[in-house]
Amino acid sequence: MIWQISVALIAVAFVVLVVFLVKTLKAAENSLDKTTQTLQEIQKTVDELSYEVKQVVRQANSITEDVEHKMKQLDPVLESVKNVGDVLNEVTLAAKQVSTSLIGRMKKTSHKAGSKAGAEQVVAQEEHPIDRSMHTYGSTYDRAANSKSEPGWMKWVDIASGVWHKYRS
Repeated sequence: MIWQISVALIAVAFVVLVVFLVKTLKAAENSLDKTTQTLQEIQKTVDELSYEVKQVVRQANSITEDVEHKMKQLDPVLESVKNVGDVLNEVTLAAKQVSTSLIGRMKKTSHKAGSKAGAEQVVAQEEHPIDRSMHTYGSTYDRAANSKSEPGWMKWVDIASGVWHKYRS
């Protein structure tokens, strides 16, 4: 009879163990089902995002190609602008040389008489070009105020020369 009670207790313990194992396995199954469901949703989301990312990359590539094409079209225009700038630089240098030589000739003709002209030439050679221009400007207007024999266009040449020197410096 002890044997029977022992076997019955073992059977009851085994049934209790099986019941708890079944509950645990059911809970694990539910967790795995939820995990599988979540992974499937994530996979769908990744697939959708992957498609959208591919579209964005394609659009970015298209935009890049378009920008490169337009930059290639702008290259001749920019080259032309550079050439125009070079031409303008040459023109301004030529204008500077002409005005400098014109001022030099006028200076020579106006400074031929007297020792004061010789002293001014020495001072003008030692000074900065802007200072010489301003010195010429001052001497021209001092004499222009004293004698009206010099033409009025010399005043404008001196002003233009002074402005040009200040602009170039």
